[in-house]
Amino acid sequence: MRYIHDYENWWRFRYDSDRVLNVLGRVRAKQGVVLGRMLSLGFDSQDEAAVSNLSLELVRSSEIEGQQLSLEEVRSSIARRLGIDTAGLVPVSRYVDGVVEMQLDATQNYDKPLSHERLFGWHNVLFPTGMSGLYRINVGKYRTEDMQVVSGAMGKEKVHYQAPAAARVLDEMERFISWINGNEEIDAVLKAAIAHLWFVSIHPFDDGNGRITRALTDMLLARSEQCRKRFYSISAEIKVMQKGYYDVLEKTQRGNGDITEWLLWFLRCFEQALDATENTVATVMRKVAFWECHRNVIFNERQRKMLNLLFDNFFGKLTSGKWAKITKCSSDTALNDIKDLIGKGILTKTAEGGRSTNYILVESNP
Repeated sequence: MRYIHDYENWWRFRYDSDRVLNVLGRVRAKQGVVLGRMLSLGFDSQDEAAVSNLSLELVRSSEIEGQQLSLEEVRSSIARRLGIDTAGLVPVSRYVDGVVEMQLDATQNYDKPLSHERLFGWHNVLFPTGMSGLYRINVGKYRTEDMQVVSGAMGKEKVHYQAPAAARVLDEMERFISWINGNEEIDAVLKAAIAHLWFVSIHPFDDGNGRITRALTDMLLARSEQCRKRFYSISAEIKVMQKGYYDVLEKTQRGNGDITEWLLWFLRCFEQALDATENTVATVMRKVAFWECHRNVIFNERQRKMLNLLFDNFFGKLTSGKWAKITKCSSDTALNDIKDLIGKGILTKTAEGGRSTNYILVESNP
């Protein structure tokens, strides 16, 4: 089986310019509209949108790799590092702080050159213990063994991709980094799409290649906008389109260097991420307005945490049982917290009663 990197000068990717540029023009126009709209918001709204989308980006990027991060921890870490005053900050683990550090370095320092050392630093924060699950891996250095992307049960594995031999990795990465830092005449969004495919095809690390690939993609998209604030999450859309993502990657990596279908898929994914900012803007405006309206109201930390969750990422109906479980308090304490918010006119009961009693924000009540 020949893979994309088995061809001579494989990095000189080819694509159908007419098909790609037709879609690119539409997506770039939408990108400009979204960026303009977000930058026209007040600073508080911009900060809230940036924190929300960066948080979503990291959580979804980890989910693609089968790893669950706490959205609250990620939000708190980002807000602290950006110096943003956010209600309901929670303690953060060393690992989450490290992942946030990688993402912020990629997006806040988008204009800094890429280097081996910078990539090694990102890899170090992904694996602070030197372990990936139960296995020790090379951390902060390129892999020294050959690499396959496989799926399936033991004994019935399916090989999706064979990466370049370990002996080639340093030369491949030298070429890749030089291209990233170069000034070739190529649209910045297309450069992000090509870099995504190129890096994940080299697969230079023992583990963490997908997360670093997506951080690099965000770095180059930030360059395309000359903006350190992220107002959309491409990883969230990749997660939604995960099967298609892996299918088009595998097809392209088994091809002969024509990356047209990959570029078209990436642009569609990016466009959906831009479209999703409509929901982000609406949520952000509601949340900012809520906290501004209630800036003189006294809340305890449990109440702040749950109110933020109602805006950010709460699924299903809010009950006293869920409140107690999420805030790690007793049922009586949860009910007292809720009754206090009802008395302040912030929560109200729905029509359902008995064991089905649940609550919603007064401002969202029809």
